[in-house]
Amino acid sequence: MDVMGDKATLFETGRFVQPAGTEPARDEMADMGEAAEETRLALAAQSGDVEAASVLGAMLLRRGDLDQAEPHLRAATAAGDRAAANNLGVLLHQRGYPEEAAGWWRIAAVAGSAAAAHALGRHHRERGDEPAAEYWLRQSAEQGHVLGAYALADLLEHRGDVGAEHWMRAAAERGHREAAYRLARALDRTAGPQEESGADNAVAEAEQWYRQAAARGHRRAALHLGAILEKRGELKEAGRWYLTSAKDGEPRAACALGFLLRDAGDTESAAVWWLRAAQEGDGNAANALGALHAERGETQTAERWYRAALNAGDDNGAYNLGLLCAEQGRTAQAEQWYRRAAYAGHREAANALAILLLQGGDTTGAEPWFSKAAEAGSVDAAFNLGILYAGRGEEEMALRWYERAASAGHAEAALQVGIARLREGQEQEAERHLRCAAGGGSAEGAYRLATLLDARRPPEPAHELGETVQEKTECEEWYERAASQGHRRAQVRVGMLAAARGDVVEAARWYRAAAEAGSRNGAFNLGLLLAREGSEPEAAVWWTRAADAGHGRAALRLALVYARRGELAEGQRWADRAVALGPAEVAERAGRLRDALREELSA
Repeated sequence: MDVMGDKATLFETGRFVQPAGTEPARDEMADMGEAAEETRLALAAQSGDVEAASVLGAMLLRRGDLDQAEPHLRAATAAGDRAAANNLGVLLHQRGYPEEAAGWWRIAAVAGSAAAAHALGRHHRERGDEPAAEYWLRQSAEQGHVLGAYALADLLEHRGDVGAEHWMRAAAERGHREAAYRLARALDRTAGPQEESGADNAVAEAEQWYRQAAARGHRRAALHLGAILEKRGELKEAGRWYLTSAKDGEPRAACALGFLLRDAGDTESAAVWWLRAAQEGDGNAANALGALHAERGETQTAERWYRAALNAGDDNGAYNLGLLCAEQGRTAQAEQWYRRAAYAGHREAANALAILLLQGGDTTGAEPWFSKAAEAGSVDAAFNLGILYAGRGEEEMALRWYERAASAGHAEAALQVGIARLREGQEQEAERHLRCAAGGGSAEGAYRLATLLDARRPPEPAHELGETVQEKTECEEWYERAASQGHRRAQVRVGMLAAARGDVVEAARWYRAAAEAGSRNGAFNLGLLLAREGSEPEAAVWWTRAADAGHGRAALRLALVYARRGELAEGQRWADRAVALGPAEVAERAGRLRDALREELSA
């Protein structure tokens, strides 16, 4: 017998090797252990052990065996066991006898059962008796019952009671994941858009509670934690939490994970998660899928997903359908979709609808939609209103909308405000707006800022061609920025500044860029540069291009070239052209040359 006992001990510790095929599975072992425990408790209960009857009743209740559990619980309750009274209440509640259940919960709660007090409090709240509910939930919470603390916090929050946070925090600190999540959400709302240290502290604390709830499997907490980390640039960890939440069935997390993957260049994986989210009713993901298929030219599939987004309640679906139809030239359908989204409050759809109406000549119909979009915060709509009023000659109203768009960072609007301030002689204010325009990527803004700074520059000493000077002023840097964006006048000016520094190669490069883009001044200056370098035939080619575009000095240069070559008739033709083109000084010189050539030809 001792040996068998030793064998049993070894078997339970897993250190005794059983013959092949005789070792029970772990689940079977657990079932065997539970069955043995149940037998032991049943025997003890039959012999009058109240605690055994209570524990056995609870075990059977958890298993769902209400018929077997009830007599044991009633016996233990009759003997004064408060846990049995609470569990009897649970059993009766499950059977559909809430009032009888409440009676037993009351008995257990009065006897000091925090769990019963919690159950009784919830019972009263379900029946609308909030004072009684609060009383019993508070009893439960004050005894340290985590569910009681959470239920009390929920009740107080519903009533707008400031004490809700205390109990929500108490429940969260005891590991209640929903309490941790809701506490984090409350802290998020407290932080809001404020830029104060207190707000930063609230955000940090919110993150802590999101992290606690997410670690306990709360999928929405994992979603919000991922969003915080993504905003902070910690993309790898953000992706892990999005993935955790998405796998738990949160479509918004699947959608966010898709965007994260797309930004990382993994479009195929992004599409997989967007599809999963869209199939679960996420409109944002459906829109993302639509945009992906639209980029691939799969317009029918794109339209299907945009419609799915719209059906999911996402107004971006209607807006995107409008964009799709507009790209295909289906103007009537585009207007229909834009209008649907605009009536739903989509500001960019309102702006797009206004543009569509304006293109169709309906200025009266466009204006209110521009206004609606602008008032809703559309920067483009504010700028477009400025253009609309400027076209009518209502400069004051135009400037007002340009200023509004410029204050939100619209580069072209800032340019218009800068130009207006220059006209008014407000140079400092003009410079401020032109800097905003130039910094925002406006080539014209960069050029005008450069000309403003250029006008303030003291004259620099001249340099011989070929004598390179490295220093560049701020105005030249802005000219170069505009020139690099294809601004022809800026390209010519950069070429002139390079020539003034003696940098022939740089000057020629910019003149050629401007000339090839259609700048007659660029072509003329390139010709001058080439002529000075001894390449007069090539210079004549560029002067011809400039003269054909209406450049009088280029025509005069050509007249002189042909006169020196002895091609008097061609020289006279270009002299006539220079007289016609001007300006006055050129016309006068060209006229004298023309007369001289005529005399030579008639001699």
